[in-house]
Amino acid sequence: MISTLNHSGIEKLNQQYDTLSVYKRVEQLYKDFDAKDIMITSAFAATSAFLLKVFSDINKEQVIYFIDTGYHFKETLIYKEYLSKLYDLNVVSIKADPKEYEFSKENQLWTKNPNRCCHINKVKPLDHIKKDYKIWVSGLMKWQSDHRNNLHIFEEKETLLKFYPLLDIDYGERDQFIKDHHLPFHPLKSKGYSSIGCFHCTVPGEDRHGRWNNSPKTECGLHL
Repeated sequence: MISTLNHSGIEKLNQQYDTLSVYKRVEQLYKDFDAKDIMITSAFAATSAFLLKVFSDINKEQVIYFIDTGYHFKETLIYKEYLSKLYDLNVVSIKADPKEYEFSKENQLWTKNPNRCCHINKVKPLDHIKKDYKIWVSGLMKWQSDHRNNLHIFEEKETLLKFYPLLDIDYGERDQFIKDHHLPFHPLKSKGYSSIGCFHCTVPGEDRHGRWNNSPKTECGLHL
């Protein structure tokens, strides 16, 4: 088991994991790190079934954290329940402080200050639990944005090591995996939504262009 890592250690991990398939990467993760130190988040968005299928096949005990912003599409909540039952997922929902959530709702922060809205309803709820883990797993892929295109499979972020097992999977490979394994797409994907967040900030569009419509914002802040 790996307990501590310096910069050169992270580089070696990236070199090792670069040559592995997605399944082999996740299997190797549980060999290199203690399962209790691994945190996974999922937005149950457009094609979250890919990452969730992989972890379900390898470790059904793994907790999957779902950040319930209070502003999800009803289709997202239905998709979450469906995938949770389909893969027997161990899903735990986390939410913002009730008073802060109400503040964001009453002031419609998504129209005035979307960064603050995301911070209250996405970033802060996760901050409360991140301290309990060493590895943070997420399903980000390079093709999704310029920021993500510059990431590596392992990235150091504050006190955590980020792990992106799907990072080099391209758009076509992602959809092909989902079709080959008969995985369900998010219900809104067929309506032109390629990236799906909160209902008041998401419109149909390619890649992440439908997020925070008419705004240069492309990230909620979780992965910056």
